[in-house]
Amino acid sequence: MDERTRLRLDVAYDGSGFSGWAAQPTRRTVAGVLVETLDLVLGAGTATGLTVAGRTDAGVHASGQVCHVDLPSAVWREQDGRLLRRLARLLPTDVRVRAMTEVPADFDARFSATFRRYEYRVTDAPWGAEPLRRHEVLAWPKPLDLTALNAAAAGLVGEHDFAAYCRRKEHATTLREVTRLDWRRDPDGILVATVQADAFCQAMVRSLVGAMLVAGDGRRPVEWPGSLLARRERSSEVTVAPAHGLTLVAVGYPEDPAEYARRAEATRQLRVPVQG
Repeated sequence: MDERTRLRLDVAYDGSGFSGWAAQPTRRTVAGVLVETLDLVLGAGTATGLTVAGRTDAGVHASGQVCHVDLPSAVWREQDGRLLRRLARLLPTDVRVRAMTEVPADFDARFSATFRRYEYRVTDAPWGAEPLRRHEVLAWPKPLDLTALNAAAAGLVGEHDFAAYCRRKEHATTLREVTRLDWRRDPDGILVATVQADAFCQAMVRSLVGAMLVAGDGRRPVEWPGSLLARRERSSEVTVAPAHGLTLVAVGYPEDPAEYARRAEATRQLRVPVQG
């Protein structure tokens, strides 16, 4: 068997025109476009094993997505230094591979990750979202109170069973550790929620945002989002916030490459596929 080299790809995309990350036969997806372009540049099937840190849903954006692929080492030696520019010429403008880095063979973009960090952007301006930012900012119809949003967020930080906020999958755990959840208002008036956890189950981030927003505009008490953690099944009272306000901004990995395999093994024992 030919010697192979594992590459880490740092990827950004505007999710507006994609049906999520995962390849689907009849739909345009980020993974589908990446594989198609790699095949075009290197030859069909040359790059194998595309694996992503977090499979974002339809319409969700990314500025800090991470995935890995394996290439024949001889091909990488030949292409190193020019593959990034070749991809840039052929990829559509709504997806960019920002970096390609050789990593140890036991690096796993999904299972070696220590955290995923998302940001969700909302405007409560009475005129709505600025036209040039309408694809990344949710327009909220009521004024939002930053103090109330952060009070609601505080009740969701920590390790909990987030069943009320997840689309349950058979044999999948909904136990997650949220290590950061807070809101800020930027100078332009945009409210930004930062949500970081070891992993997320499907629709969890947007469900959390949906619950906090109705506390932020006064329709629910600030204790309400946290009170739902006592439930062991998805809450029908939680409205999932629209996808276009959400961006995956960072994925963390152990600083010591020697820890990649250990982290991956520990993660595999804890849970099955994760999504944002």
